[in-house]
Amino acid sequence: MILRPRQKILVERSLAALKEHGNTLAVAPTGAGKTIMLSGVTGQWLADSNAKACVLAHRDELTSQNESKFRRVNPGVSTSTFDADGKSWSGQTTFAMVQTLCRESSLQRMPLLDLLVIDEAHHAAAPSYRRIIDQVREQNPKIAIFGVTATPNRGDKKGLRPVFDNVADQISLTELIQAGHLVPPRTFVVDVGTQEALIKVKRSVDEFDMAEVGAIMNHTPINQAVVKHWKDKAGDRKTVVFCSTVDHARDVATAFNDSDTHTVVVHGGLSKQERHDALAAYETGSAQVMVNVAVLTEGWDHPPTDCVVLLRPSSYQSTLLQMIGRGLRTIDPNEHPGLTKTDCIVLDFGTSTLLHGSLEQNVDLDGEEADDTAPKKTCPDCEARIPLALRQCPLCGFSWAAEPKSQGLEKQEKPALDDFVMSEVDLFKRSSFLWSDLFGDDAALMATGFEAWAGVFFFSGGWHALGGGRALSTRLLAVGPRPICLARANDWLNEHETEDAARKSRRWLKQTATVAQLKYLPPEYRQDFGLTRYHASCLLAFRFNKRDIQSRVFSATKRREVA
Repeated sequence: MILRPRQKILVERSLAALKEHGNTLAVAPTGAGKTIMLSGVTGQWLADSNAKACVLAHRDELTSQNESKFRRVNPGVSTSTFDADGKSWSGQTTFAMVQTLCRESSLQRMPLLDLLVIDEAHHAAAPSYRRIIDQVREQNPKIAIFGVTATPNRGDKKGLRPVFDNVADQISLTELIQAGHLVPPRTFVVDVGTQEALIKVKRSVDEFDMAEVGAIMNHTPINQAVVKHWKDKAGDRKTVVFCSTVDHARDVATAFNDSDTHTVVVHGGLSKQERHDALAAYETGSAQVMVNVAVLTEGWDHPPTDCVVLLRPSSYQSTLLQMIGRGLRTIDPNEHPGLTKTDCIVLDFGTSTLLHGSLEQNVDLDGEEADDTAPKKTCPDCEARIPLALRQCPLCGFSWAAEPKSQGLEKQEKPALDDFVMSEVDLFKRSSFLWSDLFGDDAALMATGFEAWAGVFFFSGGWHALGGGRALSTRLLAVGPRPICLARANDWLNEHETEDAARKSRRWLKQTATVAQLKYLPPEYRQDFGLTRYHASCLLAFRFNKRDIQSRVFSATKRREVA
């Protein structure tokens, strides 16, 4: 398995921080492949040594998932599990359930560890985690501790500081969008006459006073105006709405339902069955809009969601990005046939994008070069060393964001940016495999290795990504903008090929096509003395799989037209 270029950068920066500090935290949002990066850091730390590592997780499914992905990244490293079903430390890397390992009897039998890895590291401040951390540090004061999370803990302001004193790297949502792994947002800031009042709302230690926000936002004319603006900008889209209070959510849902838009409500006061029914109604398509209060900021995704409505401000940029992130996932065409998703509309009726800067404006270009040393700064609140590009400290929540100005905001309704440009050139440049323009018309691109191939094809007004291989059936990977299709196709090759295979295939760029290859190509290619072995391999992969490729592209096009 091959890591993405940006994943490799995070791994290198994390290893450098571990060497310098003995601990470090890495932050990466959903879609970045944090388990793959966690595995890369662990495997390289253990390389050519007898060191022993333990990877902590707080759910059974995470333990098994982490071990499975770790083996793909590090096939030569032995593993074992320590959970309710089995308690073994036999592997060089042990995957442990926190709830099982934190028991006193388990801690006493724990061997000497050289590296402790904490998945979902925002839980590291919890007592169960601290018992484990304190024990391993007592056994080995020089132990290295590495954590990775998508959502650093903001509630306990300095909860992570006893474990981590620095942040090695943070992958932003913007980077994933630029790389084609998420769809771009189209952000609109809309003032329905409440922005001046919202700017003055008091903030507690952790968040704005949501009761005060509700008193400002929850009025029938305002709720009706929200629905009107939503219908104008995104009336046919699957939509998630974030509200301040339960009463606010109920009243907003009423306004949507009164406008003949089937809407459901989700909040913490619902029973498990009520919450399940509401989510099911939205996910199956019977409800178009889902209104929620603080329960969908993380841990839930429905990829067809392509509109996010913000009816509350957020003190923390991380919360803003989590809310927007509910609408940025790309669509698997096999799970949602006929659907194509090119962007996500964000309607901000609060002040979050004014306070923190829109997602589009918060571009982190720091990770463009494969350098293991990123410029750092010191957080003035908790004194942690963090990447210079960050505007908010992942360890304590201190923000460098400027307060929004009230002047000139009244009756504002405009996109935060006119457009969002994805760096498609980088996708070609930074891929482990060369992408060949098969026929010179930029409409059929192929890349190939020893075990797998991938292609991106333009047909009937849309791009399609497909993958297959020696022992792999042809599969439709994505339908949508070319950068997203390229990203999916690259991931397919990365999943099924190795770095060694990528190096060997690059040698084919300097070699002429072989006699055996020319035998299966049309006669005109035998006169092309510039034809490389690699380009010939791509042409052959297309010819041998042409029927399957056409069948899946035609079927996807028909489903899209029907939808």
